[in-house]
Amino acid sequence: MSQPATYSDLHSYNPPVQESLSQQAQTTEEKAEESRRIRRLQLMMTMVMQVIQQDRSLKVEQASQMVADARSAALAMFPDKALAFDLIFWPRLQRLMRERYRMQ
Repeated sequence: MSQPATYSDLHSYNPPVQESLSQQAQTTEEKAEESRRIRRLQLMMTMVMQVIQQDRSLKVEQASQMVADARSAALAMFPDKALAFDLIFWPRLQRLMRERYRMQ
């Protein structure tokens, strides 16, 4: 049975040799791409919410379809983040739909 790690064990830990430059560049590129996708998602959600809020001719069915399409697009951009979408954007969209269409 191994002993639990102590502070001195953690303090003396030597990390592995640094990644090669190509791996670091790839990581930087991946981070930049993820940042672009996040900005695109934020812009898309802002636009959907503004249209629902401001377009008085938009019917509830059309607004509901926009919400469903926005969720599908978000999950296409971030396939493993359904829970994050449901925690961040879903309450905002629900509140907006309730306020706009006086739903319960």
